[in-house]
Amino acid sequence: MAADSDRKRQARSEYIYKRKTLAMIGLSVGVSANTVGRWKRAAKAIGDDWDTARAAHMIAGEGLDAVITTVVEEFMIMAQSAIEELKVDARKDRAEQMPIDKRISMMTSLADAMTKMTNSAGKLAPKISELGVAQDVILRLIEFVKENYPEHAHILLRISEPFSEHLVEAYG
Repeated sequence: MAADSDRKRQARSEYIYKRKTLAMIGLSVGVSANTVGRWKRAAKAIGDDWDTARAAHMIAGEGLDAVITTVVEEFMIMAQSAIEELKVDARKDRAEQMPIDKRISMMTSLADAMTKMTNSAGKLAPKISELGVAQDVILRLIEFVKENYPEHAHILLRISEPFSEHLVEAYG
């Protein structure tokens, strides 16, 4: 039994402090992912919420800005995936495509969620929002120069990369 409690403790530690998935933890401690999931649920039932502990550790260890950055990055990956799925659906034959009202609803929901996510992130971590604006300004400047002063574009491109690093230092 001592070995089992040691494995549970190790599983909890790997989940919270190393941010491993249940499947990876199962491999590490020699049980199935389902078993680790049962241990996690049983712990929560007696007041030891591994997810809460994981989030608290991340905030304490990396700071709120890092947590918000991670959440925004993950959200944007999911949003991009949803957009790709919509594009794939649009390339299907009409008969196989999802109804247009459903496509519009999905796009509207995604746009709304993205707006809420960026607004929330900006309020919680203003430096991240400032960096995003600064990077957007640089990208717009590059496009402007390419369109209106193409003979200077190569110089701006050479300068923009190190300057972007400077922006990350200032706002990141």
